[in-house]
Amino acid sequence: MTYCVGILLESGLVMASDTRTNAGVDQVATFPKMTTFEVAGERTMVMLTAGNLAVTQAVLQHLHKDIANNETHNLLNVTNMFDAARLVGMAIRTVHKEDAEHLRHHNTDFNISVLFAGQIAGEPTRLFNIYSAGNFIEASQETPYFQIGETKYGKPILDRVINYKCGLEDALKCVLISFDSTIRSNVSVDLPVDVLVYRNNKLSIDYNHRVAKDDPYFLSVRQHWGEGLRKVFAEIPGPDWC
Repeated sequence: MTYCVGILLESGLVMASDTRTNAGVDQVATFPKMTTFEVAGERTMVMLTAGNLAVTQAVLQHLHKDIANNETHNLLNVTNMFDAARLVGMAIRTVHKEDAEHLRHHNTDFNISVLFAGQIAGEPTRLFNIYSAGNFIEASQETPYFQIGETKYGKPILDRVINYKCGLEDALKCVLISFDSTIRSNVSVDLPVDVLVYRNNKLSIDYNHRVAKDDPYFLSVRQHWGEGLRKVFAEIPGPDWC
């Protein structure tokens, strides 16, 4: 299991993914689930993946192979983010065609979810949620964030805080709280967490950081959030009917 979040804001993007994979309690490993594609000054794209690790790696290999072979349509030469998202969906369908039947024979589901976002010069920053079938939906001002993986524990704080006008720093702080809540409630999600911030029209990544277990800021966020919750809880009056 994993947890990934992508947020589309008026000022840019905040993207984050954990790095834990497990095939049972005694088979836990760390793999990055964030991949970036860039042409400086022309395009910046980031892809977060959840699901079967072998499937997600195969999809990434197809995308990188198309770039290496300078295919007519690849992530570094398409003219807009919609077509880029379609390429990701097509790569998922290709891997499904190659592997899905074999996976079924071994009682394994074809399982992949993707958050794909970025900006190509000449159009606005965009964020897509791409499904196992290769189809996708796009974020909007009314629905500015997507989650994939273990979503339920981190969703309440996002719902209460995140909106399209939210600042990048506040959104990043909210995402870290969302991850802390998920980590506390689900052993299949854990640090390190990869976080990325992109500012509109910069066409290069503004901030890319791996949050480790001893990260001072994350520990501060965790402490302040926990203490704040306990303080507010204590200040709420008890029911008068009890």
